[in-house]
Amino acid sequence: MSDTDSFIEEVTEEVRRDRLFLLLRRWGWIGVLVVVLIVGGAAFNEFRKARTTGQAESLGDAILGALEQNDSAERAAALSGVDAATPGGDAVLNMLLSSSQIEAGSRQEAVDSLNAIAVQGDLPDIYRAIASFKALLLQSESMPVADRRQQFEALAAPGAPLRLLAEEQLALIDVSEGKVDSAIERLQAMRQDAEIGVDLQQRAAQLIVALGGEPEPLVAQQG
Repeated sequence: MSDTDSFIEEVTEEVRRDRLFLLLRRWGWIGVLVVVLIVGGAAFNEFRKARTTGQAESLGDAILGALEQNDSAERAAALSGVDAATPGGDAVLNMLLSSSQIEAGSRQEAVDSLNAIAVQGDLPDIYRAIASFKALLLQSESMPVADRRQQFEALAAPGAPLRLLAEEQLALIDVSEGKVDSAIERLQAMRQDAEIGVDLQQRAAQLIVALGGEPEPLVAQQG
């Protein structure tokens, strides 16, 4: 390589270094910011996990402390004073609270606690359905039959988690209204449902017999 070529190469390399240094001076802060964001994001994520764990532990301790009360009314009062802080924790708290309120004879307050769960849109459907179902059972003597029927029909919609239990309650409503044939027809259909459990299937058969009907032979379900 000639001296001229060597000189040109050195100059070119120097120019490249100057350009890189200029770029780092102008845009290097972006790289620093990215590093800061990554480190900061990881730290925040760990903080959030620790905070969530701490909240769950605090809620558990508070609930256990409230459940240590022997008197139902005192236990309900203690549970009412617990702050859940999260939707899931609030649902668990209200479910326990409703049980204590039922034991204490505060039926309407128990219904209110269950309905508070039923309207929480950010909860899984199964929890909301259980709360609605229990609240309706508690109002079997206080809620008009037409209203109970309408709400159980909503719980019996296709794909609903407590569909068959709601169908059983609708059959009982049919019986209370003197619609024996409708009740038997509903119970017969329940027994043939592929998703029915053994206990519910047996209860349906017993009720059909009690109503003067004959349980239809079960149709083998296709696998």
